[in-house]
Amino acid sequence: MHASEIKKSQPSATPYLAFSTVCLIWGSTFLFIGLSNEVMPPMWALCQRLLLAGFLLSGIMVVRKVPFPKGAALKAAISYGIFEFVFNLGLLYWGETKIPSGLAAVLYGTSPILSMLMESAFGMEKLDPKRLAGAIVALSGVGIIFWREIAFGQSPLAIGAVLLAAITGTLGVILLKRGPAQSSMGANAVGFFVAMPIVLAVSFLCHEAHPLPMAPNQLIPLLYLVIMGSLGAFVLFAWLLGRWKVSSASFVAVVVPIIAVILGVLVRHETLAPGSLMGAIVVLIATAFVLRAESKFPHPM
Repeated sequence: MHASEIKKSQPSATPYLAFSTVCLIWGSTFLFIGLSNEVMPPMWALCQRLLLAGFLLSGIMVVRKVPFPKGAALKAAISYGIFEFVFNLGLLYWGETKIPSGLAAVLYGTSPILSMLMESAFGMEKLDPKRLAGAIVALSGVGIIFWREIAFGQSPLAIGAVLLAAITGTLGVILLKRGPAQSSMGANAVGFFVAMPIVLAVSFLCHEAHPLPMAPNQLIPLLYLVIMGSLGAFVLFAWLLGRWKVSSASFVAVVVPIIAVILGVLVRHETLAPGSLMGAIVVLIATAFVLRAESKFPHPM
């Protein structure tokens, strides 16, 4: 075999680098939401993020000549925007005003389990005994976390809000998948613009202040969440899905909470309640088991 043929047969390191970068970005977004909440009211901060991300993504679509959704696809994108960006991100932002960012990430890490259960409920996939067992174990881990964190003095309402955020975000994705096939860029752009005025209305109803982000500690979280969180990681993950199986790329959900917990400890000196770490480990192992039941990781296409 020639050297060129050997080189071609070896898997490229680029998808692994993209996977690591996506994990690092999405793992750090929980930290940056927490940092943003320290200097900006949560709904107002989210409103700014949605507005900037919407304009930037729309600009990219115009340059690349990607069409905006119409008809039934537009309706699906609107539903997606309401559940994904109003309920999901709104609840997550508010929840992180009360609980540590690392804890929020661990609770949010149940999304693949919730997706599996909800898709089964909608008749979109069959639920085999192996994955059902993994889901039950993961949810028992969530129960451990809920119990220990409440005993440690954390807000049960905030913990419930983050869990509800994971549920509504998953529902938004399912509603989008049930609609006609469309560009994910178009769906997100529509979602940003649909959600923004609703979130702004909630901000005014909550009597939040509306300062413009002028100081570095206001601008840095906002720009990071827009450029890296809403656009950069999204583009990288879409590229990764073109080279890896979806079930392999989905292991992002296992790595992200680990990164978020580490960053929360290092930057904001966050702590989990005694016993919560065991619950978090149960959740992550069960999630990995469920994803591995679909496909081995990592396995580039």
